[in-house]
Amino acid sequence: MVRYRIRPFRAEDAEVAREVFAVAMSEHAPALCLHVLRQPWALLALGSTSGLLLASARSLLLPLLAITLLLALARHLLGCAWSAYIDRCLGADLRDIGAAYAEGDGARFWVAEADGRVVGTVGVRPPVGTGELVLKRMAVRKDYRGLGIATALARTALAFARHRGARAVVLNTLMVQREAQALYEHLGFRRHRRYVLPTLYGRLANCTITVYRYDLPGAP
Repeated sequence: MVRYRIRPFRAEDAEVAREVFAVAMSEHAPALCLHVLRQPWALLALGSTSGLLLASARSLLLPLLAITLLLALARHLLGCAWSAYIDRCLGADLRDIGAAYAEGDGARFWVAEADGRVVGTVGVRPPVGTGELVLKRMAVRKDYRGLGIATALARTALAFARHRGARAVVLNTLMVQREAQALYEHLGFRRHRRYVLPTLYGRLANCTITVYRYDLPGAP
């Protein structure tokens, strides 16, 4: 049994914390590709292209080759888009974790440590004037999942929020983060609302955000 501990973030954890988050998020790229390719417009485009090629070609080889290339191109473009999203996260609050999650601002960032290295991360930040805390950047290295580390990180964040007197803890998940959604629901978070990302890409990909909320008993 691997032993681990949850501790506050230290400045020397910055690079490895960023790496843990980036690697964990990159694992969702294949699921994102499948999600987009299952959209009606994508299926229609692939079907129409296949039909036109089959009608004009003398063999199955050209249509199969063309569809394979189209799928490879789509995977590459979607992978680039997902990488750009991860880079935006790394360039936002994870660019300077110590400043973004400064204790004096009511925020906090923790890491999970096992086998002498950082294997998980989570943070909370307060939106202005809401009385809530936003849980962010939950990630655990793949080799250390199933050990209760994510649960321990989330409970640490909830305990902090309760101690701070917050009314609730909220968080966002993407449609491809099924395991994370199951974890949050197991911990007692409830689905608060869902919406499609209000951008052209968000609408085309049907990029659905599910907001979870954990109301803290006894909060004002």
